[in-house]
Amino acid sequence: MEFNQMLEEKVGHINDILLLYTPDEDGRFKKICEAVSYSVKAGGKRLRPLLLQEIFRLCKGHDKYDETDIHPFMSALELIHTYSLVHDDLPAMDNDLLRRGLPTTHAKFGEDFGILAGDALLNSAYEIMLDKISTSCDMRFARAAKVIADNAGIFGMVGGQCLDVELTGKEINKDDIDFIFRYKTGALLTASLTAGGHLAGADEKVLGLLGDAGNAIGLAFQIRDDILDCIGSEEEIGKPVGSDERNNKTTYVSLYGLEKAKEDVDKYTESAKGSLKQIGENPFLFELIEYMASRTK
Repeated sequence: MEFNQMLEEKVGHINDILLLYTPDEDGRFKKICEAVSYSVKAGGKRLRPLLLQEIFRLCKGHDKYDETDIHPFMSALELIHTYSLVHDDLPAMDNDLLRRGLPTTHAKFGEDFGILAGDALLNSAYEIMLDKISTSCDMRFARAAKVIADNAGIFGMVGGQCLDVELTGKEINKDDIDFIFRYKTGALLTASLTAGGHLAGADEKVLGLLGDAGNAIGLAFQIRDDILDCIGSEEEIGKPVGSDERNNKTTYVSLYGLEKAKEDVDKYTESAKGSLKQIGENPFLFELIEYMASRTK
């Protein structure tokens, strides 16, 4: 089976899992449930839950454990990622009106419900993970949840977002860019890998390799994002391009140039694959990482 077909099937499976954790759109909570469901069902690449699943398999977790046990953590990652996008699009942040080819959540439901939908998505992620932990004495679940929570918070994704906002319109250097990329984008991608490792019962050496790979994937992914914001097609990407320039943001491309940015995407991608190949073989996973580095949307 070709990679694109496998990817489509795997993403479809993840969408089916996400539906199990999407609230019913009725009763007194109908509008917030609609806003949450709209945000989740708008689509997406589902890369974070997909990475967790493939790392679980790379680490032979499927030989020892029931793979359905990882579904709550796959869903939690995607809900956290979705909340971050909903809040990113708000007027106080990037002020974008288009996401995945559709009106952003706040554009459709109002700024107030955009804020509340993001809050609800984040909290739902913790509810889902805690529900799994509370019904089992297996510490794998608690470790995976802690990794995800830590990487989503102040010393993870939120911390990176904060520095990005604080430095918008100001002169920044390589250390600033590296910090923002490692935390704003890289933290949740790293959590996808290391949580998958915890769920598979990986040892400390393997978890270290997963952390190294996650950092490299995060850097490559965000640099590619900066490239697409310069040369991508709004129709293909499904959101406005050139928003970094409009918001007076220094990016990897503006700091180093387009060719250097492309070279570094390749460098970090190869570094990530090198770390993962020390753990085992998963051809789909390695193709997925290459796809992330060369994506056009």
